[in-house]
Amino acid sequence: MALMMPSVANAQYTSIVNQAANILQTAVVGGFSYRGYVDVSYTGGFGDLKASFAGVSTVHGFQYADWFFMGAGLGVDYVYSNPSREYGDFGGVLHTRTGGAMVPIFTDFRFNIGSRTSTSFFIDIKAGGSFLIGKDYLAVENGYISNSEYFMLKPSLGLRIPVSQSGKQAVNIGITYQLLTCNYWYNYNRSRTLNSLGGTVSFEW
Repeated sequence: MALMMPSVANAQYTSIVNQAANILQTAVVGGFSYRGYVDVSYTGGFGDLKASFAGVSTVHGFQYADWFFMGAGLGVDYVYSNPSREYGDFGGVLHTRTGGAMVPIFTDFRFNIGSRTSTSFFIDIKAGGSFLIGKDYLAVENGYISNSEYFMLKPSLGLRIPVSQSGKQAVNIGITYQLLTCNYWYNYNRSRTLNSLGGTVSFEW
């Protein structure tokens, strides 16, 4: 029995290696295909801290199945606000503005419900970080946000409309919600969230 154990272990190891190699070969040869997106969106702020976002982003990744895409993206958002009042600048220490640029960096998970060659539904979830560019604070309703990094969650739901016979190219139209955590400078650095709701249009290839 002692002599048989190494051969059994070797057989199990060989089986695991072969299975991993088969999975890798399937993925590389035909298991997934490249796909890219360009997305334009607008979301209007609501809640205690209000700010609106108009942005464009691009996503690149792989279609692992007809119903599942995963990739990574980068974008630029113009964020602006129209607060009903602004707090003081605290002795000139706090320099503020009501508009600026943010750069979101995120992973993207997209689920397709229905055939890719006809109009179908999609669910898209972007999750990552966003960065406010510049040193000045951004004034929003009831306070300010700083130029530190923020967590971003941006789910969307809508229709995928193919524009080619193969279904590889399509236009996506949907509604989108964005949650952005923020370092709330006013009132003792409380952690708060920016909520906004709007629409998105994207082209995929």
